[in-house]
Amino acid sequence: MIYKKFISPVGVLTIFSSGKGICRINFENETSLLEGFKGGSDFYIEECIRQLDLYFQKKLKNFDVRLDLQGTNFQKAVWREISKIPYGKVKTYGEIAKLIGKPKATRAVGQALNKNPIPIIIPCHRVIGKDGNLTGFGGGIEIKKFLLSLEGVKI
Repeated sequence: MIYKKFISPVGVLTIFSSGKGICRINFENETSLLEGFKGGSDFYIEECIRQLDLYFQKKLKNFDVRLDLQGTNFQKAVWREISKIPYGKVKTYGEIAKLIGKPKATRAVGQALNKNPIPIIIPCHRVIGKDGNLTGFGGGIEIKKFLLSLEGVKI
């Protein structure tokens, strides 16, 4: 398992590969143990960096990076659903809960998003509060604002 740092417009991103696909992206303000990982790169990391670079240049709207997701069935269902939110659009936590067939699970959706291991590619920044407010984001609200603005969302 390896990782490589990528300097992006939102700061340094650490991209992790399990050898089966991208398994994590950390923002520089996140603390995560690198234990079990070594610095390096592979096809998955290089492809992820290439696509992130295009995304930040507004030349890519849909990621096609192989992921190696680890999580509960519920978390994976939430992550799959938010991956369907189109570039430049947003949905609320409640809308996501309804779409996965758990209309009363709004808070659980929020908790699943909090555990999203691959932000930006799994676009949890596109999920907002029912009143339109921007809510928690692993990279911080300023990065969430930046990503939404990059995609043309009026904040």
